[in-house]
Amino acid sequence: MASQSHAQAQAQMHTQNLMKLDNKTSKRSNMLLEHNVSRPRRDRVGLGAFAFMFAEIIRYSQNRVLGIQDLEAKLSEIGQRVGVRMFELAMWREKTVHRETRVLQTLVFINTVVWRALFDKQADSLERSTESDDEYMITDNEPAILKYISVPKEMSSFSPGAFISGIVEAIARCCQCPARVTSHVVPADGLPLRTVILLKFDKEVMDREKRLEAGK
Repeated sequence: MASQSHAQAQAQMHTQNLMKLDNKTSKRSNMLLEHNVSRPRRDRVGLGAFAFMFAEIIRYSQNRVLGIQDLEAKLSEIGQRVGVRMFELAMWREKTVHRETRVLQTLVFINTVVWRALFDKQADSLERSTESDDEYMITDNEPAILKYISVPKEMSSFSPGAFISGIVEAIARCCQCPARVTSHVVPADGLPLRTVILLKFDKEVMDREKRLEAGK
């Protein structure tokens, strides 16, 4: 009888602990649901926590691919999912129903609004290629998400920034300016993580730009 009473007491205590945990979880969920998404949060996720999560994303993806190109494609795919949601959130916060559909305005939107929302700063530069009219480059000298990522020598051609290029590709598509977007680590003096996001817009987009320019 004593052992039975003890077991019942333990079961009751376990149930009470679960109820307390459930209440705490419910409170956190309610706080998240009640947060005003139209304004940026002040209590941002710490860089260390985000870097750990991103490293886990890379590890998870690496275990499901066969090579570096497949890994970058996987990271880009994950980034595109983020990009679609980021576009919707940015449009909501900007309080506008106007969607940029011109190439230059789309690039400025990504370079400023999107970059600030994601990385709390504007991208370091936006340039047009001198070799091809349909290519543009967005440069981030110190990408925050790459700060704690160490790429082994045998994977030197791997660019973790493929995640960022996926975000950019999704947003360009949402702005009706589809492009092939790739990420390239281009180190400079004192900037070992300097990353260039290269956008090559579809022919249809550039043809539309020419028609719009001619119609001015």
